[in-house]
Amino acid sequence: MSGMPAGGRSAENDAVGRGLPDLRRLRVLRAVAEHGSFAAAAAELQYTPSAISQQMAALEREAGAVLVERGPRGTRLTQAGAVLDRHAAVVLGQLAAARAELDDLVAVRGGSLRLAAFESAWTALVPAAVSAFRERYPDVELHLAEEDPVEAVAGVRAGSCDVAVVFEPNALDAAALAGLRRTVLAHDPLWAVLPAGHPLAGEAAVDLAALAADAWVAPTAFCASVVRGACLAAGFEPDIVFSSADYGAIQGFVAAGAGVALVPYLALTGRDRVAARPLAGTPPTRVLAAITAADGPRPATASAMVDVAVATAAQLLVGAGAGAPARV
Repeated sequence: MSGMPAGGRSAENDAVGRGLPDLRRLRVLRAVAEHGSFAAAAAELQYTPSAISQQMAALEREAGAVLVERGPRGTRLTQAGAVLDRHAAVVLGQLAAARAELDDLVAVRGGSLRLAAFESAWTALVPAAVSAFRERYPDVELHLAEEDPVEAVAGVRAGSCDVAVVFEPNALDAAALAGLRRTVLAHDPLWAVLPAGHPLAGEAAVDLAALAADAWVAPTAFCASVVRGACLAAGFEPDIVFSSADYGAIQGFVAAGAGVALVPYLALTGRDRVAARPLAGTPPTRVLAAITAADGPRPATASAMVDVAVATAAQLLVGAGAGAPARV
């Protein structure tokens, strides 16, 4: 067969047999090239000169070429040695950069984080958590999005989102969360939101049953079930005159005198002409949770954000129970 060298081995087979140069030997080559002698390279790498000689001989076998010439004035690279040294500088530099980048990720000194959260989480919790995170980890690039729980969790599963902040209950079932990690961030108590002129607006805490005769402004879907369940537990069916998925709109209707409402503490906006009061007794709550990937360790940035969100929620909820200062 034409093109086959003596001995029946092709050039491709010779290359496969030699394999790729060993990274440790590439470091030896770089040190020899930089210092011009085996002895100086040995001193830098904390090898013996004989070990440097052995490593270079092995590297020449791997390369299939003479890489250095030794003379009375020191050691210099051959043409083949200069070619390999040039590539070794690139390879070792890229590996050093990768190591530094990985170290930064582990220490949360760099990298990026993609966070998605539902609408009312942007009223208080997410802005405060993002601010605290940026202050603590200024070199992490944040990508933020407003998404409902179903969309956000789908992003986590698809790998396009690192942390999904969701409320519970929601439209996600057990199958949607299978294989994902759930961390409770907070139990967010519902407060009574009343028009500023309401007879109970001056009370320190409001008995939910005392609002049975009022018109109600309510949330929609799963949040509505929490409000209706709380009213039923207090002995009445709420007379709902308006519903909205937007807690800001709900508080706007209350301010206009359209009715009363129950709003999670962390969704209160401090709107004028509204009095927000804690409920007497044990209030109903919505659960806020972070959903992250569970296959293998979470990215350090995701773990750091979850930790910051837990601490931020705890700080924001200080005094959110009955007896807390009223919010007007």
